[in-house]
Amino acid sequence: MCLAVPAKVNTLKNDSALVDFGGVFKEISLGILKGVKKGDYVLIHAGFAIGKLKAAEAEDTLRALEELKRVSQ
Repeated sequence: MCLAVPAKVNTLKNDSALVDFGGVFKEISLGILKGVKKGDYVLIHAGFAIGKLKAAEAEDTLRALEELKRVSQ
């Protein structure tokens, strides 16, 4: 099973971006996804942005993941 996680693009640099996973920042590749801008939400899998999301979709998913984390503790 594969999992893609939404993250918000913080800064862009060539074919990579620094994204925010709820306060955890990581550099990811934009090599397979074009047209990404600062502030966009992207789906990340294995260090690559594989799709763009609307902000509302990303925020719903992030809330659901946070709820799963909370109830599993």
